[in-house]
Amino acid sequence: MDDDEPHPVPVTNELDLHTFRPSEIRDLLPEYFSECLRLGIHGVRVIHGKGTGTLREGVHALLRRLPEVAEFHYPAADGGWGATWVVLRPPAPESTAGPTAG
Repeated sequence: MDDDEPHPVPVTNELDLHTFRPSEIRDLLPEYFSECLRLGIHGVRVIHGKGTGTLREGVHALLRRLPEVAEFHYPAADGGWGATWVVLRPPAPESTAGPTAG
């Protein structure tokens, strides 16, 4: 497999970012969270590692801007300083009511 080809990521309540380049995170997180919500997953442990903190800071900055993120907790209870727990906001229910007669 070529390094530039997309690689499939199984969608679970855990996303390990070690296999991704920092430039991929901006598109990856919203797409991953959207798929989690579609599957009924409302909490995700995002593993960014301890390192220098650059990736963690980038992830946290993005989490603050994503409408599907209700809240996030760092450090994650499970994963310590190398992970952040993300709580996803369920999508708003679509209105199925038709026009009301008056």
